[in-house]
This record gives sequence, structure tokens and C-alpha cells, in this order.
Amino acid sequence: MRAIWNGVVSFGLVSVAVRLYAATFSHNIAFHQVHEADGGRIRYRRVCEVCGNEIDYADIAKGYETEDGELVILDADDMAALPISTSREIEVIEFVPSEQVDPLLMDRSYYLEPDVKAVKPYALLREALRTADQMAVVKVALRQRQTLALLRVRDKAIVLQTMLWPDEVREPDFDTLNTDVELRPQELQMASMLVSSMAADFDPSQFDDEYRKAVEELIEFKRQHGGAHPLPATAEAGAEPISDLLTALRRSVEEARAEREVPKPRTGRKPVDEPDEGNPTKTRGRPKPPTTDKNPTAGTRKPTPSPGKPKPAPGSNSTSKPAATASTRKPASTAKVSSPTGQADQKQPEQPKQEPAKKASAPRTKRRA
Repeated sequence: MRAIWNGVVSFGLVSVAVRLYAATFSHNIAFHQVHEADGGRIRYRRVCEVCGNEIDYADIAKGYETEDGELVILDADDMAALPISTSREIEVIEFVPSEQVDPLLMDRSYYLEPDVKAVKPYALLREALRTADQMAVVKVALRQRQTLALLRVRDKAIVLQTMLWPDEVREPDFDTLNTDVELRPQELQMASMLVSSMAADFDPSQFDDEYRKAVEELIEFKRQHGGAHPLPATAEAGAEPISDLLTALRRSVEEARAEREVPKPRTGRKPVDEPDEGNPTKTRGRPKPPTTDKNPTAGTRKPTPSPGKPKPAPGSNSTSKPAATASTRKPASTAKVSSPTGQADQKQPEQPKQEPAKKASAPRTKRRA
């Protein structure tokens, strides 16, 4: 068993450290409400009857309806301002005879277990109650609410029996009880003989819950004869979040594959100019600046000559036209190629310009798509 409370029992100058355990429990068979057609669980939602919206627990307050039809709302701050008893003491008020306690006032039962160092005062209190055939009336705070209780003896344990307040017990206000009934002596004698013939010592172990036993047998019978079915997927807690997670992962995989098939241009680098298939003299990408001379051995770019003073090609008597700038770009054209003798042999298309060699740098790591 698991202790649900711990404190001390104090009577006079004597204190007994104890722990509280629930003495009873219910073994009723629990059923779920399900849809008969598919077995789906029936769920209840907190819906406001005024606005029709589903309300969270954080937005729910306590409301008290008066006899005049008014509603008094108490929020969390109002409830926190109430006096709450946090005492860990079972205070003995008085000792009363057992026959004077109406069983109708008794509510729930708890066992008191003594602490290791409080076994002797615990046994002393137990034997004193047993010898005097009395009960101790006490006050105790359980679940932050003070209640009235009794201490009584059951075998070797002391039982804390919570009680109802006197105004919580109803009076039998029945008109038929006030009817005058005449009983004959013979009837009273026969009733007394019947009671004597059925008298016995009370033994609760000889009684059994026949209804619960019949329900268990019915469930087992249907389970063995095809009456059991697997739980529907919608009835399992957490099924919907897992489905959403699998869908998200599947979409992520599809997007990753699409990015690999269609690579994106690298950021932070200039696009490489490539010749157009239809026109070899036209390049793709950004417009190129005027052609610059390069030194293949040095690998460094030389200053670009001015457009007005183009540098002639080696071994040629003719001068080439300057390259078109970005603002004065012209359609593809042909240029005359001069022979070493200075005469034009034939017209040939201009060869695609090559980009000057760049300085050697550390290899870049290929970024994944």
C-alpha cells in the first residue's frame, strides 16, 4: 500500500507519528462507452452552452447558482484566498462510548501505521481504546480540508474513520411513518421466533459479489467465442500525432529528393559564363567586361586596356574591334581572320571568349543540395 498522508496523533502530552493508508478500494469492472457499429470510444468535450466553443481547463471557473436564479462566479484567485488547513496533526477532542456513534455518520476508513520510533505509544493508545470500549473524536485536515473523524480499533490497527457533518445527514421525513399501526402480541411473537431462527455470527467472507462474478464470466465467454475485436486505430491514444509525424517525414524525404534532382545555383560565387549553343559568340550569364590579356604562366589578370586602344593580335596586320560592353551589347557577328600575308581568306565566326584564369585558392567543399 502507498501512504497518502503522514502526521502525528496528539492526545494530551503524547504524540504518535503515523502514516495514513486507504483501508478500502473498489473492484468494480470498468466499462468504456463505445460506438456499437465500429467500437470507437465516445468522448466528452467541455462545450460552453452559450457560445458553443470548446473550453480549456484554464478558462473554467466555479459558479454557484442561488435560489433567486443568480450566478456567482469564483475564479482561481477567489479560491486561493480561502483559509486552507495545512496542519499535519490529528487532534483528539474527546473520547465517547462506541454505542453512541451513529454508523450513518461514518464515511471513509483509513489505516494508521505507526512510525518505527512510535510503536510503543501507538500500542498504548490502541489498548486504551479497546479496554474502555470507546472511540476518540478527532479533527484532521485531509486534502486541505478539515473534517471530523473517529479513531477506533480493528484487530491490531487503529482506524481513522472520517465522518459526515451532522447537517449532511438527512432526516427520514416520510408521511407513512406517522401512520398508527396496531400490532397484535401473536404477530410480535412469530416475528421474534423468525429472527431467532435466522440468528448467526457475522462473517463477511461468506458473501460474494454475484453480479461482478457473472459479468466476468460473460466477458470471458465472449472473448473465447469470437466476441473480442482489436481496438480501432482511432481509439488508441497518441495515434493521430504519430500519423502526422510520419506524414511530415515523408514530405521531407520527397522535398530532399527534389532538391537533389534540380540543383540550385551556389550562393556567394559568380555564375560561370557558358557559350550559347545557337550562337557561339553569345554567352550565358552576366555581361562580360572587355577582353583582357592574360599571362598563362602567371595566372594573374592584367589591367583591362581602354576601349579606344585595342591591342593587336600577334602576327596580324589588322586590328580587332573592342568587345561590346554590357550597355552596348550587339547581336552575334562574324569577324575577318587575316592570314600572315595580310589578306583576308574567309569569314569565320568568332570563337567564344575564355574567362581569365583566377588565382589558385583552396578547394571548396561541395555543399549538399
